[in-house]
Amino acid sequence: MSTSAESPRDEVPPAGSPAPGASRPLLDTLRIGIVVLDPGGRILLWSPVAERILGWPEALVLGRHLTELTASSCSPGEEAGDVYGQLLRTGSWRGVILLRHLNGGTVEVEGRASMMRRPDGSPFVLANLVETSRLAGIEQELAALDALFTTSPLGIALFDTEQRFVRVNEALSRLHGVAPEDLIGRSVLDVLPEHMGPQIHAVQREVLDSGRSVIDLVTLSPDRRGARSVSFGRLTDRTGRVHGVSCTIMDITERREATEKVERARQRLALLDDIGAALGDLLEVAPVADSLAHLLVPRFCDYAGVMLPAVLLEDGDPGEGEHLRPGPLVQAAVAAKRHSPEVDRMLGLHERVRFTPDSVFGKVLAGGRARLLNSAGSITEVTAPDDPKVAAATGLGIHSLMVLPLRARGSVLGLLVISRAGRRAGFDADDLALAEEIAGRASVSLDNARLYARERDAAVMLQRSLLPQSLPEPPGVRVGFRYVPGSSRAEVGGDWFDVIPLAGGRVAFVVGDVMGHGLRAAATMGRLRTAVRTLADLDLPPAEVLERVNRLSDDLAAGPDEPMMATCLYAVHDPATGECAIAKAGHVPPVLLTRDGSTGRLSARPVEVPDGPPIGVPGALHEEIRVHMPADSVLVLYTDGLIEKRGEDITDGLDRLCHTLTGLGGGELSLEKLCDTVLTTLVPEAGRPGPGAEDDIALLAVQLGGLSPGDSASWVFPARSHSVRRARSVVRRTLHDWGLTELEDSVVLLVSELFTNALRYARGPIGVRLVRGGSLLVEVSDPHPDPPLPRRAGPEEESGRGLHLVSLESHRWGTRRDPAGKTVWFEVHLPDGPPEPTDQRTGR
Repeated sequence: MSTSAESPRDEVPPAGSPAPGASRPLLDTLRIGIVVLDPGGRILLWSPVAERILGWPEALVLGRHLTELTASSCSPGEEAGDVYGQLLRTGSWRGVILLRHLNGGTVEVEGRASMMRRPDGSPFVLANLVETSRLAGIEQELAALDALFTTSPLGIALFDTEQRFVRVNEALSRLHGVAPEDLIGRSVLDVLPEHMGPQIHAVQREVLDSGRSVIDLVTLSPDRRGARSVSFGRLTDRTGRVHGVSCTIMDITERREATEKVERARQRLALLDDIGAALGDLLEVAPVADSLAHLLVPRFCDYAGVMLPAVLLEDGDPGEGEHLRPGPLVQAAVAAKRHSPEVDRMLGLHERVRFTPDSVFGKVLAGGRARLLNSAGSITEVTAPDDPKVAAATGLGIHSLMVLPLRARGSVLGLLVISRAGRRAGFDADDLALAEEIAGRASVSLDNARLYARERDAAVMLQRSLLPQSLPEPPGVRVGFRYVPGSSRAEVGGDWFDVIPLAGGRVAFVVGDVMGHGLRAAATMGRLRTAVRTLADLDLPPAEVLERVNRLSDDLAAGPDEPMMATCLYAVHDPATGECAIAKAGHVPPVLLTRDGSTGRLSARPVEVPDGPPIGVPGALHEEIRVHMPADSVLVLYTDGLIEKRGEDITDGLDRLCHTLTGLGGGELSLEKLCDTVLTTLVPEAGRPGPGAEDDIALLAVQLGGLSPGDSASWVFPARSHSVRRARSVVRRTLHDWGLTELEDSVVLLVSELFTNALRYARGPIGVRLVRGGSLLVEVSDPHPDPPLPRRAGPEEESGRGLHLVSLESHRWGTRRDPAGKTVWFEVHLPDGPPEPTDQRTGR
């Protein structure tokens, strides 16, 4: 029985006592007046109630003839005299009569009069008068009660204070299957079965004692096949005296069945919604299968298994076409309401399963149509009769089973097998339709995961092919790097890094991140990396490289509807001076790791680089800074996937990176260990099986060393004509000391040409620098900002051949802008054989 709705306790009067404010008794309500007349019709007695009805006091009516109080007619067509005639003839009269009220109005009353005799034999008339207006209301209520009992489809019964039937209607007798007369005088203990009678009897007693009504008490029908809604209320009269209990019974079997049907439909929709929401975010085959099985148990079934071909689990393709290619299936996912050895035998996770073509599984695979089995005999025919899985299913009490194909775009991707056991009702046609809808949605998710795996593999392959396959290590520079693609939930992005050797032993370090994911982002990254390498070969300052790349962003984008947006950091390190010029476009700052010379302790700090807008913002300008890099310091460049976490400020991740680098400990610093430690500490999911990192990660660690003191020389000369001779002299002497006598004549000639050009246009000091590394670098600097322009001199011109001569005699040459002006440089190859170190001489 369900809970009942009851009246508040404090509103119920005690049994047997009038309630406060209760209505008056029925006789007070009807107001029956008594009048005694003599045989001649004169009034002998006038009761107080008659006075209240007509307003006439007893003193004014005694002795008067009744006709003096009557209106023109007693009833339509009846005169007052007829009343007495009928009394004389029959001895009684009953009818409606109009009497005059004291205030001049009329009152319609229903009267009953009888001729009576005194003990001495003398006659008199006794009359009762009742107002018809009040009597009509009582009669209507009684008629309504009778109509309710006879016409109501609800079962209605009245019980006395002993809880015995006193009145029932036909509807209730039909519900009980007993005639009304067979119920009168009996109690529910005599009528209802033992599982219901005592409970209903107790409820009736509680209503009688407390007065609290019980509304919509839901019980089973006596035959347990339907449901009843029962309501009880205490019966009291107008004085508050308890007379018994009323009861109404309604058959709600159809209503309950409809409610249960609606609830089942709601649960089915909720299950579909939950499955769609859970599988929609998954982009790997194994998690899709596992989530599907566990969402079905125990909400829809007791056991569930997802069988897929091994090639699909290995991110392969089971083949296009109408049917699955022959071969075993793998139990990719299982779920059970409880696990036991029998369950493990029936649902062996990762077990390979083969089916004969004539088995139910084989037929579903071949025909692509779901099968519903609702008998133990048919379940034993699912596979081979001697299959231990069948015996395990029988031992688990499985009596209902469905085998459904997982099919998408014309291909059967696998099977979904679900079953019910024990007392749980077997699957019906509605369950089969729901299961087919679930299998269809799961098939789409599996197919999306398969296609995504294919595209992601292509994107990863493209991404890795566009990244540098090996990084150069110029003299004095050691490099360590890692690239970690994002997880399956976040497609491969456009992170990249690069190391670019520049003239004179200088080297450029680049790290960047193209916004977006997938093949387009990887392709855009490749174009952007190529553009940066091309501009780096022009030996431009870092800020100018970023600005030029930004102007090319429209051409580098994947298409007109997909503008490119990327972050980038570009740094150029000069080992001769130990300075590093850095500029960044919307990128995270690099971190500098240094070691204290006295204590040997490591310290890490972010390098404060002026931030500029990302690449792709029209008209963006960038700034650069120059930072002195101590010998053997490590510059760590990375993308935001290393330090960024959802719901956390990016500075928190930067602090973790600095703390991790500081804790690397003493001893010789290994860049490989540095990269591994940083990744396992900050992004532990990137190094173990599972979903992987949320975003791509590019990590580049560069240990910066300087040139040996004997491998570079520099001078500054005033802008005077005699400085040309001095410059030629110190260059020749230095080359001689370095053992590069074969290069003396050509290098001195080229220095003389560049120095003369600088002297002609500059108005400040002129610098000359020689750097010996993998080649010989010669630089001539002056404060004039405009670079020289090569031109072809005429046959009779004495000038204009300097840069042409430099281009012919050098391996390569170029110009770059410096904060103080410009530098023209050229490189020449060193003679065969390693150079012998000698002391450096400095001249003015």
